[in-house]
Amino acid sequence: MRPFFLFLLSLSCGACRSGSVAPSAPVRPVKIAVAAEASAIRKDFAGMATPDDAVTLAFKLAGQVADIPVAQGESVVRGELLAELDPRDVELQVSATRSAFEEARSRQQRMQRLLEHQAVSRQEAEAARTHFAQARSAYDNALDLLKDTKIKAPFPGVIEATYVDNYQRVQAGEAILRLVDPHTTTVKFTMPEQGLRALADTATRFEVAFDNYRGVRFAARLKDYARTSSDASGFPVTLKLAGVDTVRYDISPGMSCTVTMFSADPVPDAVSLPLSAIYAPTGGGTYVWVVDADDRVERREVTLGELFGSDRVIIDSGVGPGDRVVTAGVYRLQPGEQVRILK
Repeated sequence: MRPFFLFLLSLSCGACRSGSVAPSAPVRPVKIAVAAEASAIRKDFAGMATPDDAVTLAFKLAGQVADIPVAQGESVVRGELLAELDPRDVELQVSATRSAFEEARSRQQRMQRLLEHQAVSRQEAEAARTHFAQARSAYDNALDLLKDTKIKAPFPGVIEATYVDNYQRVQAGEAILRLVDPHTTTVKFTMPEQGLRALADTATRFEVAFDNYRGVRFAARLKDYARTSSDASGFPVTLKLAGVDTVRYDISPGMSCTVTMFSADPVPDAVSLPLSAIYAPTGGGTYVWVVDADDRVERREVTLGELFGSDRVIIDSGVGPGDRVVTAGVYRLQPGEQVRILK
């Protein structure tokens, strides 16, 4: 009886096993992006507005500072007195050279009259004329020195900084104060060496967005750029804003901004993809997952180009325009895996 029971039990178990269905592998949902032609490369750089006009002013001669009638942050007009040296030493020099000048002039005039009457030689008259010219030059130079004891504003602006105090003795050429135009249309940023080729292309264009004016983008043109970088930190580039409504948008030196450069892609048939689509396993290589017509993924090796905008990258080879590429969960996929595309 017992062997017969075991036989029936084994038959029932076998029937159960033969009727069971193996569970199918889950279909992984993924997000995709369609590779698009990268006819233009967009790059963003951090920039800053810099003064159109700015100057550090100094005296041309040494002396003691008599007065600095302006303070940091003060607005001034063109021709306004900004600083003054004690003029007494120069005034003494002016007085001495004036006396010498008047004496030489009187002698030259007397010698000219005598020459007309042939009472002196022409050589003596020429010597008097030469002495007079030298005395006049010394007097004019002393008058110029007297003017140089005052610093006046060369243009309207704001005092950004003062570097000395009243009654301080200064040397010729020593910085006294800095004057800055508070309104500007100049922007500077630093370009890495990979972008120098784009600067030489006349088709490259720029846009500038300031943090103070969100949503507003200003067109800009390339003014100049340095072709050398001594500290390897990048190449300084200067832009000029075009057609800015200065009444509505008051742009001041020091304002931070984002500079966007649009340039042609030097690699033909290149496409752009989101950075999140790049699959770089620990074993090496750079890949993307391409979704075929049957919604299965294929791992494909790619060659990366330059960054494009803030979150995209140029693909120089490996992907063509129109290819569907996975953009999320790229490190969990396996070759040939079935996926479901999220709309």
